[in-house]
Amino acid sequence: MRIALLPIAAAALLLAACESDKPTNTSGVTPTTTTVSKGPTSSSIRSGSIEDFRVNVGDRVFFGYDKFDLSADARRTLERQASWLKQYASVRMAVEGHADERGTREYNLALGERRANAAKDYLVALGVPASRLTTVSYGKERPSVVGSNDSAWSQNRRGVSVPAVQ
Repeated sequence: MRIALLPIAAAALLLAACESDKPTNTSGVTPTTTTVSKGPTSSSIRSGSIEDFRVNVGDRVFFGYDKFDLSADARRTLERQASWLKQYASVRMAVEGHADERGTREYNLALGERRANAAKDYLVALGVPASRLTTVSYGKERPSVVGSNDSAWSQNRRGVSVPAVQ
């Protein structure tokens, strides 16, 4: 009988040793944890660098299907870009306009141009000198994501600001 109780006692000791000191969730809501990796930390990026612009400011804005008007999110990103450009006055910027694969080459080049100009015009309205900004349209020729689905198309309908330190 004593031998039969030995494995039970050992199992109880093991379970007690594994018990956590974490607080118990009594809310009835299952917590979720999300880990997001954004690449290099801000502390490892040199201020004023192209990497600083891309990681800490944001280099792209997105557009709706067949649209070139700026969404609220796009305006917020461009406002951060304008602030950064005012701080780093030696930087010139090329604003690229892109489209998804749908539509003709000519149509998408024109749409990309309207998207690039919309972003440039907003930056100028925020006080960035127009002489520091150029635009170029790539239409559907340079997709960011390859694919023929809504997810790929939404990422390819974009304006990308590319700084070039002078």
